[in-house]
Amino acid sequence: MPIDRRRFLAAAAGLASGTGWAGIASAQGYGQTDSVTNDEGRPVANMRLPGEITGEITALRGVTYVGAREAETTLYEFFDFNCPYCRKAASDLASLSASDGALRVGLVHNPILSVQSAQAAKVALAVQRKLGSAAAWSLYTQLLGRPGRIDGPGAMQAAAALGLPSAEAESIADSEEIRLALKSHMRMAADLGLYATPSYVLGNSGILGHPGVRALAKMIASLRRCDRIAC
Repeated sequence: MPIDRRRFLAAAAGLASGTGWAGIASAQGYGQTDSVTNDEGRPVANMRLPGEITGEITALRGVTYVGAREAETTLYEFFDFNCPYCRKAASDLASLSASDGALRVGLVHNPILSVQSAQAAKVALAVQRKLGSAAAWSLYTQLLGRPGRIDGPGAMQAAAALGLPSAEAESIADSEEIRLALKSHMRMAADLGLYATPSYVLGNSGILGHPGVRALAKMIASLRRCDRIAC
């Protein structure tokens, strides 16, 4: 059956609608449950999250993981491919993952900024579905290492270079399975109040915005000492 590109794009648009800048603006009102600062010494918005909801993240389908399954600590990033701060976050997460063998990183899609973001997220989920986390992690680092807007066609081109032909990538991305997976990722972000991108879940703490690699490493160390992002 030929792939209906218009239906693929329309489905992506439906996932992206109803969110965006208003949600991000509302995140500015969050305070600090724990006193933490970013790499420039400025306060980082954070809050305690209900454990019964954070515990459900592991059940989400399509989360990309890097690091050992039995790792001591898991850091979840909720991101949008077209969030400028997510570019810096991708580089920093790669550095953290490479330097901390006890850390597992989980990537959760939250494409709230544009239709193009939703398109790219669906392709990334198709790569995860077909080729696994290693390929999906490679796609993530490659796409966020590029300048310019990231969209569905660009993501499919990158997926093809990883071994998933564009026609197959589009077919999987347009499936009901992928639509529901992406919807569940975005619903989880909304349920947790993570309306900024990137946002993180570390233990039962939600961190809004990217604090920088040194600040994240410090929070991870604190979590291991006292089960909070600041002891």
